[in-house]
Parts: sequence; structure tokens; C-alpha cells
Amino acid sequence: MMNDAELERWFETHATALVLYARQWLDRSGAEDAVQEAFVRLLLQPTPPRQVKAWLYRAVRNEAITQWRSSRSRERRERQAALPETLFEYDATTGGDVEALTTAIAKLPPAQREILVLRVWGELTLAEVSELIEMPVSTVFQNYRTAIGTMRKRMEEPCQKKTH
Repeated sequence: MMNDAELERWFETHATALVLYARQWLDRSGAEDAVQEAFVRLLLQPTPPRQVKAWLYRAVRNEAITQWRSSRSRERRERQAALPETLFEYDATTGGDVEALTTAIAKLPPAQREILVLRVWGELTLAEVSELIEMPVSTVFQNYRTAIGTMRKRMEEPCQKKTH
């Protein structure tokens, strides 16, 4: 049986990054549901997986993709009709332009966006990302490098003023 203190520690350590990761496919509520489902599945394991962090990311990824596939057409209509949601909560201590960061990340190709989130906010190694998304490490590295370069360029672009 799973140790409650260990489960709580894993949740406190990984839940926020897992929600952000699931947001690649789902809205905030759906992402939180996917993370909750992953932790319920972890709790039901007779023994902890050998690599808990990687196991959690795989479980969240599978659940998020399953949810996304089942609600694809509904979400597509909502995205077309609504303003984009931000991926990050505003935190005055971090500074920076949260909206610009969210927009820049949203414009990345899906593979680059997923790899960037896993590396930066999920704190996974390139090898862990490679295993999780079933892509060669060299390809993961190239996508990560390209995403970082694109983000740097987009975040350095000056705001364009509207002229009437």
C-alpha cells in the first residue's frame, strides 16, 4: 500500500507542473482533473513505480490526451469563439509580461511547446522527455533549442503601437 506522507510529498512537489503540462491539451479545470486522476491511479498502485515523476507525467499525458480527444470538437468551437486563456497565474514576484509569455508559448508548434513545458516547468531531463513522448533525444534537444530561440526572439520584440 502507498505511504500517505510520500503521496502528499509527490503531490506538493509535482502537481503544479503537471497541471501546466496537461494544459497543453486541456483547460485549467480539465488539467486539474487529469492530474487528480493520475494521483488516484498512483494511490491504487500496490507499490510505487520505480520512477514516480516520469510515471506521473506519463499518466497525466495519457489522461489529458484521452480527455482532449473526447471533447475535441467542443473545445475547437470554444477556442474559436473565446479569447485565449492564460497558461500562467500572475505572480507579482516574478515580474515580466505573463500575457506576452502565454501568447508566445501558445504560438509555438505543439511538439516544441510540449517539450519546452516539460523541460522548464516539469524539470524533466532531455532523456526523460524523450522517453515520455517517444522521440529520440537528439530530436527533443533540437526542438527544445528551437523553442528557446523562438521564445527569446518573441519576448524581445518591442510592442507595436496601433496607429489610426
